[in-house]
Amino acid sequence: MQPQADPFIVPVCHDEIEILYQDEALILINKPSGLLSLSGKHPDNKDSVHFRLVQDFPTCTMIHRLDFGTSGIMLVAMNKQVNAQLCKQFSERTVSKRYTALLHGHLKTGEGVIDFAIAKDKENFPLMKVCQQTGKPAVSKFKVLERFVQTHEHAFFQEHEKAGDRAVTRVEFEPVSGRTHQLRLHSQQIQHPILGCDLYATDEAFFASSRLMLHATELAFDHPITGERMNIISPSPF
Repeated sequence: MQPQADPFIVPVCHDEIEILYQDEALILINKPSGLLSLSGKHPDNKDSVHFRLVQDFPTCTMIHRLDFGTSGIMLVAMNKQVNAQLCKQFSERTVSKRYTALLHGHLKTGEGVIDFAIAKDKENFPLMKVCQQTGKPAVSKFKVLERFVQTHEHAFFQEHEKAGDRAVTRVEFEPVSGRTHQLRLHSQQIQHPILGCDLYATDEAFFASSRLMLHATELAFDHPITGERMNIISPSPF
């Protein structure tokens, strides 16, 4: 875990929210990395997805969150009735989610399932921890998309005094459950942390990237009004 400032102030995010789809019931957006999903308690953490969207859509409500370092697809309801219907889909796990991530090192297996229960780490907030006794079930499917050697030609890879060529694996994650920090913690548990992760990565993996290399790539759900199955894709920027 990298040292956390107290209070933790999120750096200013200059990137804009991209609207991928919009109708009278909902909005689908592409969240930039470095933007909170909801405003924090500290006044300097006011900027967020919700804070920006309510300027133009005063009745919109959040259904789920992405960590501030994670980019990608978020689903936003235009009113409380739609929110309740979509939240039910999330709780019943009829919503399908896929993420793209860059992991430190080369995974030996091409695909698999990570199954570790997750609980709050009360002594080390904001960390979560693996605990089979008190944790809630958490399952993540993964599939290797590519194995390569990191160079500094990529814009997200940053120079560091200990930098050198590093083995990197691009994976597609499909979280079966939706626990806080699930993909970040599960990646750590298989000894291949997500690059740029400030909470669960080794120093080498953290300093390898200028951002958290995790992107919500695909979201599928039933439209709350029409019942049509919607499948939204946001290609990974890395």
